[in-house]
Amino acid sequence: MSRLSFWTTAIVKDDERGILRSDGRFRKLLPPGRFTEFDPFRQLDIEIVKILRAEIAPEKALLLAKADPDLADQHFAIVQAGPSEVAIVSMDGEPKHLVLPNTTRAFWKTLTKIDVETVDTSAELRVEKRYLDKLDAARAGGALASTVVEAHEAGLLYVDGVFTERLRPGRHAFWSVGRTIRIAKMDLRPQPLEVTAQEILTKDRIGIRVTLTAFARVVDPEKAAAASSDVNTTLYRLIQFAIREAVAARTLDDILAARDTIDREVRAYVTERAAALGAEIGEIGLKDIILPGDVRDLLNKVVEAERIAKANLIRRQEETAATRSLLNTSKLMQDNPLLLRLKELEALEKLVEKVGRIDLHAGAGTGGLEALLSGLYRLRSEGTPDDK
Repeated sequence: MSRLSFWTTAIVKDDERGILRSDGRFRKLLPPGRFTEFDPFRQLDIEIVKILRAEIAPEKALLLAKADPDLADQHFAIVQAGPSEVAIVSMDGEPKHLVLPNTTRAFWKTLTKIDVETVDTSAELRVEKRYLDKLDAARAGGALASTVVEAHEAGLLYVDGVFTERLRPGRHAFWSVGRTIRIAKMDLRPQPLEVTAQEILTKDRIGIRVTLTAFARVVDPEKAAAASSDVNTTLYRLIQFAIREAVAARTLDDILAARDTIDREVRAYVTERAAALGAEIGEIGLKDIILPGDVRDLLNKVVEAERIAKANLIRRQEETAATRSLLNTSKLMQDNPLLLRLKELEALEKLVEKVGRIDLHAGAGTGGLEALLSGLYRLRSEGTPDDK
């Protein structure tokens, strides 16, 4: 728009319209083209606005509707939502805007096809799929609450703090106009619970630290939500109480010897109380038993002493067996002189293997080698029956 002397001029494009005012009052709507108005007293003003898929201030649209109802009806779509209503505004068939309750908005419909669909949220809690496909929850301004429940989850719907229904896996959306919507989701898969090391006094007053692993899962989501704000935390505390009770009633030797029994006791204690929480316990097992340094050293010494005693016992058993074998051998030699001589030769053979040379000297009293050989021959003859 420009002012030349006594004239006011403006150029309006195809996707624009001009609003001509005189002394601030609406006079007419200018279509596309070039306009020149005689304005000697500078009373005219032309406002150029975009109209293609555009929104106009509702106050301005309402004022124009009062000034020229037919003109406003031709160019504007004025949308007013009631206290429990929302309106879905589509432009050329594409959903673009959601008009919230007690809200007025206006849109240009000169070059754009405007469709308005009004929904009474007081009569409908769930957002129908045909509406949900048109709405963007991020732009809904709090008019709806939506969520996606995964296949391993359970969804719980609360309306104004009251449990209403359990939601199946899938996409869900609800109108939150005039009501408070809360959707709680619970994971139904087994969850590991690592009970970290906690120091406990045994019955014989020895402080030990115990770690334990358990698996739990929610089987009744409604009961779990009503019983505890955090089921896993509650189960964690119950396991702590159970292990403390099982350890405090036993001595250290009993604990080290009865780990399986402790597992069963803890499981029974927790399982009974987990049912009231809508959960069930899977496997439970002691992971580590950490002893104080001095106690650990003492136990290591005890274990070492036990191993030494066991080794000594085995050695004595072997010595006894060897002595018994020698006794049996000596009895055989006593009854069989030839066997004794063979043993002597065997010993001599082993001796020869270890020395390089042996000299035999024949003495007067012994008869020398000749006497030895004839003695062996005589023994052999005595031990061999005569040929017939």
